[in-house]
Amino acid sequence: MRVLYIATSFPEPDKGATIYTDLAETLNEAGHEITVAVSEQARNKQHTEMKKERGFDVLRIVTGNYYDVGFIEKGITTLKIPFLMRYGIKKFLGKREFDFILFESPPVTNAGLVAWVKKQFNCPAYLMLKDIFPQNAVDLGIIKKNGLFHHFFKSKEKKLLQTADYIGCMSNANLQYVLDHNSWINSSKVEIFPNTKKMTDSINANEFSMREQFGIPKESCVFLFGGNMGRPQYIDLLCKVIEECKNEKDMYFLFIGRGTDRYKLEQTIKEKDIYNALVIENLPRTEYEQITKECDVGLIVLDPRFSIPNYPSRILSYLEYAKPVLAVTDKVTDLKELIEEADCGEWVWSGDLKAFINKAKELSMSKRLNLMGSNGRKYLEDNFNVNRSVEILESHFKKVR
Repeated sequence: MRVLYIATSFPEPDKGATIYTDLAETLNEAGHEITVAVSEQARNKQHTEMKKERGFDVLRIVTGNYYDVGFIEKGITTLKIPFLMRYGIKKFLGKREFDFILFESPPVTNAGLVAWVKKQFNCPAYLMLKDIFPQNAVDLGIIKKNGLFHHFFKSKEKKLLQTADYIGCMSNANLQYVLDHNSWINSSKVEIFPNTKKMTDSINANEFSMREQFGIPKESCVFLFGGNMGRPQYIDLLCKVIEECKNEKDMYFLFIGRGTDRYKLEQTIKEKDIYNALVIENLPRTEYEQITKECDVGLIVLDPRFSIPNYPSRILSYLEYAKPVLAVTDKVTDLKELIEEADCGEWVWSGDLKAFINKAKELSMSKRLNLMGSNGRKYLEDNFNVNRSVEILESHFKKVR
C-alpha cells in the first residue's frame, strides 16, 4: 500500500530514532511504499527539501519552531503548520497517488490539512492520538477553561476527531477517556494503537565507559530521566528530589534531553551545590543507548494535576534495555497498571514528594532491580513490538482494498 505519513517530528537518521521512525521503517520493510511529510523546525533547516532517508522519501517542510520554545511561539507555529504543510505537499507530492494517510496529534490544528489531503488523494486517514489537547493545557493552567483559546482549540480537536476515519489510542484508559468525553464518536472507529518500537538485541552493559566520561561513580545507583523536560514533566518536583537527596552517596540522578524547564534543574544543581546530579542537553544515539545500558532505574515523572491518562513513550526505552521503572505520575494514567502487571518497577503519586524520595531510596538498595528489568524487557517483547502496530494498520489496508 502507498502510505503518506504526515509527521510533526521525524529525526534524520544520524540524530536518532523514535517510535515514529521505527513505525515508518517497519512499514517500509513490510513492503509498503511510504512517504513522510514532516514539519521541520526553522532552526534545523532553511529550505523545504525532499530526499531519501531510511530507504524511503522524506519531505521536510520548514514551518517554524515547535519544540523547546515558549508557549506563544509554539502556538504561532501550530497555526502556521497546516498552511505551509499543504503548500509543500501540493508542490512536491501533488502528482503522486496514495492509499492511506497516517498522522498524529498533537497538533490539533491539522484537521483542515488532513481533510484536504484525504480529498486530494481520495483515501482514508488514521489518527495516532498521542496527547489530548487542549485539556492537557487546561490541567496545567496554561489555558483557561472555557476561555477564548479553550473554545478555539476544542473546536479544532473535534474537527480533527471527525476527520479521522480511524483513531488509535495508546492505552485502555486513553481510549475510554476519548469515548467518555466525545459521546458523538462512533466507537467502532476507535481502537488501541499502542506506542511500539523496534527491538534491540544487546541490552546489557559490559563496561562503564559513559560513566567514566561524565564522572559518574560506578558504584552508584543511577536514576535516568531521558527526554523532554517541559511543564508536563513536573521538573519542579525533580528539583526538590535532587536537593533532598544531595547527600545520598549511593544515588545519582542523570537528566538527558531538552525542554523549556531544563534550566530549573541546571540552576538547582549549581545553586545548591549538588554533586550527585547531572544535566546533559543531548547525546548522539549510540552514546545515549550506551548510557541507558549503564544506568540502573528509568524515571518517568508527570504533573499530578493531569486529568487525562498520559502514556509516555519514554518507558519503552527503559523496558528495551531491561531497566526497572520508577513512575511518578498523576492518578488517572494506567501506567500504574502496566508496571504492576509486568512487575517491572514501582509507581508513586507525583503529589507526594516524601513518597517519591522514599521509593527512590528503596530502589537504590533493592536486590530485585535485575529481575524487574528482565520482566520489563519480556513485557515489551510481548506487547510493544513495532510489528504489532504494522499489523493493526495492515488490517485497515485490507478494508480499503
